[in-house]
Amino acid sequence: MLSHRPKDECGIFAVYGHEDAAKLTYFGLYALQHRGQESAGIVVSDGKQVLEHKAMGLVPEIFDEEILDRLKGEMALGHVRYSTTGSSLLVNAQPFSIRYAGKTFSIAHNGNLVNARQIRSELEESGSIFQTTMDSEVVLHLAARCFKKGLEQAMVETMAQVKGAYSIVIMTEDTIIAARDPNGFRPLCLGRLNGGYILASETCAFDLVEAEYIRDVEPGEILIINKDGLHSIPAGIKSRKSHCIFELIYFARPDSDVFGQNVYLFRKRQGELMAREFPLDVDLVMPFPDSGNYAALGYAQESGRPMEMGVIRNHYVGRTFIQPSQGMRDFGVKVKLNPVKRLLKNRRVLIIEDSIIRGTTAKTRIKTLRKIGASEVHMLVSCPPHRFPCYYGIDFSSTGELIAAQKSVEEIRDFAGLDSLGYLNINSLVKATDIPRTDLCLACFDGKYPVPIDEKFTKTCLE
Repeated sequence: MLSHRPKDECGIFAVYGHEDAAKLTYFGLYALQHRGQESAGIVVSDGKQVLEHKAMGLVPEIFDEEILDRLKGEMALGHVRYSTTGSSLLVNAQPFSIRYAGKTFSIAHNGNLVNARQIRSELEESGSIFQTTMDSEVVLHLAARCFKKGLEQAMVETMAQVKGAYSIVIMTEDTIIAARDPNGFRPLCLGRLNGGYILASETCAFDLVEAEYIRDVEPGEILIINKDGLHSIPAGIKSRKSHCIFELIYFARPDSDVFGQNVYLFRKRQGELMAREFPLDVDLVMPFPDSGNYAALGYAQESGRPMEMGVIRNHYVGRTFIQPSQGMRDFGVKVKLNPVKRLLKNRRVLIIEDSIIRGTTAKTRIKTLRKIGASEVHMLVSCPPHRFPCYYGIDFSSTGELIAAQKSVEEIRDFAGLDSLGYLNINSLVKATDIPRTDLCLACFDGKYPVPIDEKFTKTCLE
């Protein structure tokens, strides 16, 4: 599939104590499909036997009524994936399961472990055999080594060894364990449904299955859910919170609450602050759907400029394996969005975007607007320029992929063919949240990485 947008690693959904666990998980993954469109899987347990089904593709392509009916049990763990660590292969689809000491361990992971390569090398030297190229697998190998001390202690010792960004859920035949890294990079929340428990990457999944949100899993916390109820192990390592700001800017669904913030309202505030910072004289404000919709709405309401849907999205474009020829090289961009020519001709247009990563798609879209007769084309971006790679689970992992690392704002403006280009400054971005700046990861903007990055890891990411 052709793509120009940054991608997150995955979404997680788990159920404990519900007779329709598999079907609930199916709907939970459906709500989280935006977090990963490469593969999906569900593992279930009836307390004795573990069954699974996973495949490459989208959730409704992988599961049907017959498959879900076979997945019987009151516990389930589901995952949607986009690979940032590990190749795009079925063997790397999650949940990933192993058998050890008479038990089945299944893991679903969102994030990136920055010391996974080092741990894997040490484990292989001592005899461990890995089945996948995923960083998630090292967690199960570490836990297996400590299993004789009991599941709880095994998880405590395992989490103390891994570093980076992770929200992890592990399921055995009779227990679900959730863990979140001490910095809280990636979201994970806890809910309740009919006496059982739900875990999900975002609250929008709770809404679909009508579960009650209880709270977020705390950074560094380990939660154990079994027949004895819910048991919390507080963070053993105290670290500064480092919530990924890009979850709010782009990844999370607007109807979710993430890090205590309503995503829809946050994005509207971004637009309002841009209107104060950049009061442009234009005829209309428009987003490229769906990324800039809510910031554009905030800008329009604050500035008094009319908002129009100047380009229309084709909602029936799914995955495509037909690659356009060189003469059709812009087809992958055009197939999803088409401009309303009569609306935009001879108009001064302001485009609101949530980010510019590589810049090539923006250039193609602006060229199209010029071609249909827009008299001026301006663009505002609702975050600062992305100048630094992300090593915590987002797929812009090399400086060479980031146009803002190579060009100034003026050079990006000229490259894209814009009349003007502006970025929301970092102080305004933080102001759009109710989160202290010290509790946010802004490394992709300022290069200040909350968790130190091993030099070998950065070289691997740059390959």
